[in-house]
Amino acid sequence: MGTVRAVGDRDERPLTGPAQRGSRHARLLALAEVLSASLNGPSSQRLAELVETGALDGGAMPADDVAWLEGGLARVTDQRVRFWEMELDRLARQRVWMLDTADEDYPANLRMIHNRPPFLMGRGALVPDDERSVAVVGTRRPSDEGRAAAYELARQLAERRVTVVSGLAEGIDTAAHSGALAAGGRTIAVFGTGIDVVYPARNRALADAIARSGACVSQFWPSMHGARWTFPVRNLVTSGLSLGTVVVEAGETSGARLQAEAALRHGKRVFLLEPLVRAQQWAREIAARPEVLAVDSVDQIVPAIEVDLMTDAAFLV
Repeated sequence: MGTVRAVGDRDERPLTGPAQRGSRHARLLALAEVLSASLNGPSSQRLAELVETGALDGGAMPADDVAWLEGGLARVTDQRVRFWEMELDRLARQRVWMLDTADEDYPANLRMIHNRPPFLMGRGALVPDDERSVAVVGTRRPSDEGRAAAYELARQLAERRVTVVSGLAEGIDTAAHSGALAAGGRTIAVFGTGIDVVYPARNRALADAIARSGACVSQFWPSMHGARWTFPVRNLVTSGLSLGTVVVEAGETSGARLQAEAALRHGKRVFLLEPLVRAQQWAREIAARPEVLAVDSVDQIVPAIEVDLMTDAAFLV
C-alpha cells in the first residue's frame, strides 16, 4: 500500500500506490474500514483532513498521524482492496459516483466544516451552482400547515435558483424535496443510510426523481442500513452542504433542532419560521442569537445567503 512520511522525512512514496482514480478510492475505502468505524466520529474527521492535505499521496504529516496511518495500513489486505474495486465497479454500473476530500469537485460548502466526511457517494450530479443552497428541514410528523409551508418555501427557493437540501425523511423533508422538484429546481437528498438503501422505502420514487435533476448523497458504506445514530450524522452533512438551515416545524427533541445547533457550530445561518418561534420555547431561545433570523418569507432568506456568497468570494480573492 505504500509508505507515509513524517514532517522532515525525505521518503515521498505515495501511500495509495497507482494514481488510477478507481484504485485510489478502493484503497481509501479499505483503509477507512480499519481506521474509522462506520465513517463516524473523530477518526473520520482526522482521515478527511489527511486526505484533503495530500498526506495519503506522500505528503508530510505529524509523527502521530504517521503511526496511526501505518497501523491502519498494516491491517489492510489486498483482498479488501479488490473487494472495494469490485464494489466501485458495481456502483459505477448503477451510475453511483464517489468523491473524497482531495477531489476538486468535493462540495465547496461541505469542505468548510470541521467534521466533513472523508468521502461522499451519490447518484445524480453535484454542480458548482449548488453552493447557493439552503437546507429545509423539520419534523417527520408535521401539521398540514407545516407541510404546506415547507413545500411552498422550497418551491420559491428553487424558483430563485437556490438548491434545496434535505434528508429524504417523511414529513417536512419530503415536502421540501417535492416543492423544489415542482418548480423545476435542484434539490439534494442526504441519506442517513448507504446510497444503496432508500429510507423510507416509500420515498424510492422521490429519490429517483431527485437523482434525475439533482443528487442523492451519502457518506456511509453503500449497503449500510440506518441506525439511531446515523441520522444525526446525516444532519451534519445536510448542514455542511448548505449556506444555512431553515427549520419549519420541530419539537424539543427533533433532529431538525439538532441540525440547527450543528449549523450554528458550523458558522452557518439559521432561519426559523415565525410559527415555530411562537410555538416552541427552544426556538424562542435560539432566535435571540444574532446569527438566527425568524422569517415568514423567502425574501428574508435569499438576500442573507447572497451576502454570504459575496463575502466568501471576496475572502477567496
